[in-house]
This record gives sequence, structure tokens and C-alpha cells, in this order.
Amino acid sequence: MIIDYDTIGIRIKIARIKAKITQEVLANKTGLSVVHISNVENGNAKVSLPSLISIANALSVSVDELLCDCVICSTHVFNKEAQEILSDCSPYDIRILVDILKSSKEALRKDERFRLNTAKKESQKIAEGPE
Repeated sequence: MIIDYDTIGIRIKIARIKAKITQEVLANKTGLSVVHISNVENGNAKVSLPSLISIANALSVSVDELLCDCVICSTHVFNKEAQEILSDCSPYDIRILVDILKSSKEALRKDERFRLNTAKKESQKIAEGPE
């Protein structure tokens, strides 16, 4: 399993900025150093589980919001993000964004089918043996 500490750090930074607090305030709330908070946010240090929980509590966010890029079952976090993104959009903006999502989804499905067909063909070649 690969844990993307860079992305976790970015999500911590975003949550801290949304909470309108400085790294110093976050450090005081968590008992961590300002340097460590900075290093975690910039992906230069790994955050421990106890520190991650402390940070989440200090920022009033759930740990899954900070880890959602590393966890497969995080749909609820991404749905919430999508709602936040769309919250200040006009009806026209929403229509355009939905069209973009539909096109992106279609392209993803097409790519999935292509990869599946390619893998099947490769498996058949291997099963048939050398020519």
C-alpha cells in the first residue's frame, strides 16, 4: 500500500486555511512544532497517526477528509467537495460542469474498455503460445 503523504499534507494545508488559522496556531493546538506542521504540509515529513488525529481534531475535520486520496471508499468526501465547488455556481455554470463531467466519465469508460480488450488479447496470445 502506498500512502501519498504529499497529498495528505496538501489536504491539511487546505483545511487549515479554510479554518483561517496559521501554522503556529495549529502547532499550539496539536502540541506539534511549527516546523513539523510546515514540513507535513509541504510533503517533507510523514505524519504519524496520533499527529494526524490531533490535526484533524484541531481543524474540526474528519480524518477521512485528510486521507481520502489514499482510501478507496471515500466517495462521501468527494461528493462533499463537489457540493462545495458547485455551491457558488450559477445554473449555467453547473450545466457546463455537468457536461464536462459526463464527457470525462465517457472517456474513462472508453479507456477502461480499451484496456480490458487489450489485456484479453494479450492473454489469448500467451495462451496460444508462440507462433
